[in-house]
Amino acid sequence: MATHKNNNLQLWDKCLETVQANISEAEFQNWFRPLRFVSYTDDKLTIKAPSAYYQEYIEAHYIKILRASIIKVFGIDTKLFYSIPTAGTNSTYSSQNKDLKINKSQPMPIFVENNIDKINPFVMPGIKPIKVDSQLNEDLSFDNFVEGPCNQLARSAGHAVALKPGKTAFNPFFIYSKVGLGKTHLAHAIGLETKKFNPDKTVLYVSADTFFRQFVDASKHGTVNDFLQFYQSMIDVLIIDDIQFMKKESVQDVFFQIFNVMHDAHKQLIITSDKAPSDIVGMEERVLSRLKWGLNAELQAPDLDTRIRIIKSKLALSGGAINIPDAVIEYLANRVNTSVRELEGALISLIAHSTMSKKEITIDLARGIVDGFVKSNTRQITIDYIQKVVCGFFNLSLEAVLSDSRKREIVEARQITMFLSRKLTELPLNMIGEKCGNKNHATVLHSCRTVENCYSIDKAFKRTVDELEKRILA
Repeated sequence: MATHKNNNLQLWDKCLETVQANISEAEFQNWFRPLRFVSYTDDKLTIKAPSAYYQEYIEAHYIKILRASIIKVFGIDTKLFYSIPTAGTNSTYSSQNKDLKINKSQPMPIFVENNIDKINPFVMPGIKPIKVDSQLNEDLSFDNFVEGPCNQLARSAGHAVALKPGKTAFNPFFIYSKVGLGKTHLAHAIGLETKKFNPDKTVLYVSADTFFRQFVDASKHGTVNDFLQFYQSMIDVLIIDDIQFMKKESVQDVFFQIFNVMHDAHKQLIITSDKAPSDIVGMEERVLSRLKWGLNAELQAPDLDTRIRIIKSKLALSGGAINIPDAVIEYLANRVNTSVRELEGALISLIAHSTMSKKEITIDLARGIVDGFVKSNTRQITIDYIQKVVCGFFNLSLEAVLSDSRKREIVEARQITMFLSRKLTELPLNMIGEKCGNKNHATVLHSCRTVENCYSIDKAFKRTVDELEKRILA
């Protein structure tokens, strides 16, 4: 019996080889590699697809070549069936001559006991489940999320998602920014607002690291199906924080399956990262393509006015118990401009020092505290300075680097300038482009990716970039 199944599996592999020879490698990896052979009996070939979306896409784009391959290997009378896990049932789809018949089998076991609505994802199967704890921080709400030009789009879209999760065009809703600019705060705020306006929805916040550890535990205990079933069936709004840390191929594959099933069921996905999807390194292209489906919203460094309002909002939480002169607030906002997190840290340090030393909060006191707090940032790096260092290193004029010249050495200097400007400053991409010869957002992104690719494979180029960064930071 086992030998017979192995022989049929080899036939399916031959079928895949035929398909692979007639489409691009990217198409094959995205749409056919995830398919799994199930059985071949009485001219019925059954293959397992990760979701109904796969079945529909293959039927729409590849059914002719797939049918030809099956006939070539298995015979002209072969009928193709799809086994597709859904949110609560196993459905088998029969496809022949573009006719589609649906036969639903017995429901899959759902990871839940009788009279239990929700379960705790942090408790593995075998332990009596309890209602889901959303893992949301009640302190990170929209009420204390200060809106400004730096985050206006993301906040507005996030509020729309919270009102109608899974029913807007923002699915997935992908939030990205450098560290300390509020993406985690916004993700929690969306989750809390969703629960407020949609109490029937099950919301879950989980970091990519926690998700990975859950998957590893499930793998060790042989309960990966229960792990998948929980996320696909029980969660209505899934928030995954710092997805750039989801590096392992195995966990990406699981996330890919969860994503497809949830998206097909119009459930909401909210994802954060420190990079835009196109800039995340080490993630499969098929996963990245899903992350680009909805809205990608970047949080940028707050401007001076927003930083002042952030400080005042923190002081308001004290109920008037802490009073800081406006001049000191403006000094803090001007002096600490790298991130919201550093700004809050400087404010806490100043208040603590004033309280313990029983000194009045003045600009002199603030200067002493803040200068030590942001010691590493006493000299702010500017694009102008980066351009000066790069031009000197390559012995090129600034006019040449800012021109539209396509000479190799000038293009290389221009691209490195953009890359280092993005890495070493807090400026948005459009402003970097303007300062580098009125280039647009897409050109800056392309330049940064080009430098990153060359950096990883060309040792001489890597030494050049490292030396330039060293000179800029010296």
